[in-house]
Amino acid sequence: MRLERRAHRPLFLVLVSPLIAVAAALAIAGILIAMAGAPVLEAYWRIVTGAFGTRLAATETFTRATPLILTGLAAAVAFRARLWNIGAEGQFYVGAITVAALGSSTLAALPGPLLIPTLFSAGALAGMLLMLLPLWLRLRFSVDEVVTSLLLNFVAVLFVSLLVEGVLKDPLAFGWPQSLPVSEHALLPKLIMRSRLHIGLAVAVAAAIIVHLLQSRTVFGLRTRAAGLSPAGAAFAGVPLGLTLVKVACLSGGLAGLAGAIEVMGVKGYVTTDLSPGYGYSGIIVAMLANLHPVGVIAAAVFTAAMFVGADGMSRALGIPTYIADVVVSLSLLTMLVALFFTQYRIRR
Repeated sequence: MRLERRAHRPLFLVLVSPLIAVAAALAIAGILIAMAGAPVLEAYWRIVTGAFGTRLAATETFTRATPLILTGLAAAVAFRARLWNIGAEGQFYVGAITVAALGSSTLAALPGPLLIPTLFSAGALAGMLLMLLPLWLRLRFSVDEVVTSLLLNFVAVLFVSLLVEGVLKDPLAFGWPQSLPVSEHALLPKLIMRSRLHIGLAVAVAAAIIVHLLQSRTVFGLRTRAAGLSPAGAAFAGVPLGLTLVKVACLSGGLAGLAGAIEVMGVKGYVTTDLSPGYGYSGIIVAMLANLHPVGVIAAAVFTAAMFVGADGMSRALGIPTYIADVVVSLSLLTMLVALFFTQYRIRR
């Protein structure tokens, strides 16, 4: 028996592999649920009803999916060009704190139609700048961006903590460490009344479509794919690798910073150090589940959000720890990596 690289990846196999990976993850997690003494099928049904069974549950799932779409896009864009951005969590936070600082300043006097795009741009720009630092270290000193972008997450969170405990602390928060609230003009309109679902979901979906068009219909997209497939071959063909990676870093960091901006303007209205339950790290799983496809990121983000939201209802009904959602999502990443391997290789006798 030997492994043989496929000459080309069948489209059917590429489309089906994420479904097989998720099914395998659910099957393995089902063993853990059974060991906990709960019926497996009922547990999964409780997750589905907990995520989509009511109007409130469905809106909460899509609200949770909104930042996951953007952080998933940030990872997918970077990974396709072999730029390993593990710093979306930090970029999320710097985008959020930038919006909180500007949205509570004199800039907040602007009307909503001007203020909202301005804050979006500011949050995205903050994420870009944070991502450009690991890229500069890679291009200038050949430092692995996996390490630098990951460590910058902790720097960013501690910097945000410094601000919300200091100059940006809300004096009306009764000592609770949170930033000044953004202006009412900066709050995003709701898509459904009496819910937390906001127009940021439409922005995230539009961003996924735009990224897909950029990657499939433009010279920039062709260069990023070439850089990801073979950097040496791309350079030999005349692709400016340095400039291409700078553009990719700006797009990736900007999307993660935009996620933080939208979370503040659409849900919270202010920044706390627990603003993100790990959106930046979960975005990596979302990107891999989507096979780095921008449109697939939407479905992968909804699945991941549904697991986290639905696990709460399952836990209350059956007494199973909500951590089973983390197990399923993590297993989905592992099984997806195996599935991707077998889309590229096959076993020969």
